[in-house]
Amino acid sequence: MSLAAQTSDLVSPDQNIVDFVADFTAETTPFSAAKIEDFRQILRPGTTVSVTFLPGSDFADTIATSARLRNEGFNPVPHLAARSIPDQSFLDDGLRRLKDQADVDEVLVVAGGIDQPIGAFSDTMQILETGLLDTHGIRRIGVAGHPEGSSDISDEDIAKAVTRKNDFQQRTGADLYILTQFCFEAAPIIAWDQAIRAAGNQMPIRIGIPGLATIKTLLNYAMACGVGNSMTFLKKQARNVTKLMSVSTPDKLIAELADYKANDPNCGLVGTHMYPLGGLKKTAKWTYGVIDGQFVLNAKGPGFKVTSDIY
Repeated sequence: MSLAAQTSDLVSPDQNIVDFVADFTAETTPFSAAKIEDFRQILRPGTTVSVTFLPGSDFADTIATSARLRNEGFNPVPHLAARSIPDQSFLDDGLRRLKDQADVDEVLVVAGGIDQPIGAFSDTMQILETGLLDTHGIRRIGVAGHPEGSSDISDEDIAKAVTRKNDFQQRTGADLYILTQFCFEAAPIIAWDQAIRAAGNQMPIRIGIPGLATIKTLLNYAMACGVGNSMTFLKKQARNVTKLMSVSTPDKLIAELADYKANDPNCGLVGTHMYPLGGLKKTAKWTYGVIDGQFVLNAKGPGFKVTSDIY
């Protein structure tokens, strides 16, 4: 037996779970951030926090929130929503302000959740191809991933987009990664990772995990984000109150994905992104309980329970 195999045998399922969430990234909206007195009371120093640019919002709010996060000791990753950006001049000015005010060196580029673009850009690639990210010293770039498909784009076009982004990365040397929408089941994520890997994907994948929330919150968010088959899954869970806790805490999903990552050397998943559906404070406390090893595995089936009295 090789030394690598011996070492692998010594890694417990508990440690696999800890490792999978250890460098989790978080998310906030400018509106939610305004209600938080100090992010240092919720998140540990250096945490990467993405900042949304939602349809109809003012990008100045995204910039201000990013600057605040930097000042409080975090790594802000502002969203650039292509369909909400009117023109190249707006993009250039926005990136300059992000650099000057928040020392941003990483962004998440998405198409954006509106049907009709307000200006010159309709997809992520158009933003990347401007070259403005490189001009402003931004080399680390997140792009959207859709393990369960998207209501805004066909599966065929999603596959083409992944190929184009891989080509862009190879051609420019940019550091691209995929950040996915949130899902509730591991099987579609694993199948999707294997499929895009077979098609040539080289971008590492950070999986979106639904934070702690009520079933009502999850259903409303799922309908707004178009997360496909997860809607059917949630509705089935809603009919059985005794199963709601398996949805309100993402332990089963995390346990199954951590096992997949630990046992498939070609797995493209590198970590988690926690969507704070039930509030950032509650989700962060639960996640830190996992990171600190304050949980016990379920006796039957995948999953675990956080044991620390923190949430």
